[in-house]
Amino acid sequence: MAKELVAVNINWTVGQAIREMRKQADDLENVYTIYVINDDGILKGRLSLKQLLFSATSTRTTIKEIYTDEDLRSVESDEDVEEVADVMQKYDLVVIPVITASNLLVGRITIDDVVDVIKDEAGRDYQMASGISERVDSEDRIQQILRARFPWLLIGLIGGIFGALVINIFEYDIKIYPEMAFFIPLIAAMGGNVGVQSSAIIVQGLANKTIGLSSTGQKLLKELGVATLNGVILALVILAFNLRFGDSLALSYTVSIALFCVIIFASLFGTLTPLVLDKLNIDPALATGPFITTANDIVGLFIYFIIGRMMYLYFQDPEACNTILELVT
Repeated sequence: MAKELVAVNINWTVGQAIREMRKQADDLENVYTIYVINDDGILKGRLSLKQLLFSATSTRTTIKEIYTDEDLRSVESDEDVEEVADVMQKYDLVVIPVITASNLLVGRITIDDVVDVIKDEAGRDYQMASGISERVDSEDRIQQILRARFPWLLIGLIGGIFGALVINIFEYDIKIYPEMAFFIPLIAAMGGNVGVQSSAIIVQGLANKTIGLSSTGQKLLKELGVATLNGVILALVILAFNLRFGDSLALSYTVSIALFCVIIFASLFGTLTPLVLDKLNIDPALATGPFITTANDIVGLFIYFIIGRMMYLYFQDPEACNTILELVT
């Protein structure tokens, strides 16, 4: 907040206001807005230079006659800097007055200061999305950089271990149908990519305050629709590839159906995770990092092998497979 500003009393005449403004403007590089206050310093409204020079019929016209209080945006002195940036972005403001709880005008914030805040916050979110838990620069000490980067690398390692355990659970299936191993990287990569895309959109919406409680359900439905279309198209592409270059119908259907299911799950999971983190007052930018990728890898592999087991069983013994499905349902 800068304390230097131009303020005029609501009871002054235009001539008196111009004389006082000349004194106040000496300390200012730019005059964006003239603030109107009463005798107690309470913010009443604002006035542009155009209004001051052209709306007054004479120099004896009072400020009360020409000022405006419509759409007056202000922030309190104890407001969080990110909230201030959000307000200025939302209403396209180049300057905003700062007041106390009792509406006393104490300063102003200009757009150049807010841009610095926005850049810092964007950099922080980018680092968190990359799995860096603290704000660091390349010039920082090795210990500080290690402390910021190691926790999420450890989480990624643990996630990889769980992924290996999932593969180990289905080791027997891989021994019988080794061709299933060829598409493990594809399933894991697609799940991670789709999840990161979905979470990134939600994180951006939360940062811009464009997602509210009333739109959460609509957002989920829209994401489900997008995921369904993406899943169908990509599943058909991989099905056509396997039918053309492969020789196993079971594998072709397994990869296609599993890819469709993984895309649906990853989209919904990537949408819900940042919303839940935001409710828990945890920075939702964490959702776009290793957390989403690791979780989708594990679940995606599990889905892939379960569907693979069912498809191969069906192609070998359709009646046994139908019996199992009847028991399950």
